Amino acid sequence: MTTVTSRDRLRQIVVTVSEVACLAGTLVGTGLIGTRVEESAGGALSDEATPLAPAGPAFSIWSVIYLGLLAYTVWQWFPANAATERTRRTGWLVAVSMLLNATWLLVTQQGWIWPSVVVIAVLMVVLGVALVRLSEHPARTTLERVVVDGTVGLYTGWVAVATCANTAAALAASGVELDGSAADALGVAVLAAAVVVAALLARRAGGRIALALAMVWGLAWIAVGRLADEPSSTVIGVAAIVAALAVLAIVLLRRRQPGGVPAVA
Repeated sequence: MTTVTSRDRLRQIVVTVSEVACLAGTLVGTGLIGTRVEESAGGALSDEATPLAPAGPAFSIWSVIYLGLLAYTVWQWFPANAATERTRRTGWLVAVSMLLNATWLLVTQQGWIWPSVVVIAVLMVVLGVALVRLSEHPARTTLERVVVDGTVGLYTGWVAVATCANTAAALAASGVELDGSAADALGVAVLAAAVVVAALLARRAGGRIALALAMVWGLAWIAVGRLADEPSSTVIGVAAIVAALAVLAIVLLRRRQPGGVPAVA
């Protein structure tokens, strides 16, 4: 077993503090303290604000992600996990991701929509790097694949979709108004970009089911929102379904190739 160093202890403490900050931000974002996200910034981030906003139930995935982050925080304190190369290369990134999550919630409380886009874009990059680094050192146990790979995969996939929705919200809040066909074209282009992101992550990080599930979940709820709710758009609704199927196909195909990530990752 690798010797636990003072830097390892520092990382464990930072991850734990970041988890507390993330939980505090969640209390703000859910309205227990402050204003709920969907009501902040003049409603720019509500599930009916833009054609790329997922329907309300989509956001329940945060409960799973937050539970996973809590489990990760506990897991990284176990002696067998404290000083592995895998933990050392990704622990700091997980901590930063939780701090960025809390920052995003606080920024949206202030109504700062474009700064929130910057924060979530940086969060997406941090999570993408963490996912790639996890692929460089395979998980040792099923528990590790679920707690670490599963959590980071879900987190990354959901944030990829949320980044699209956040950007659309910022454009709308800035007064960018497009007619039906132009709005549909822009929506389809953004959804296509999400598929490209999925393809890049699948290539670099392997065929991760958790990533695919989170993205499919988010894209499916965009489809539900556009086909069954307002603002209505059959074009974007169908495009979201196609994008979800494309993401799933890309990941499944990557798993069949050499270097694909096995089991539940």
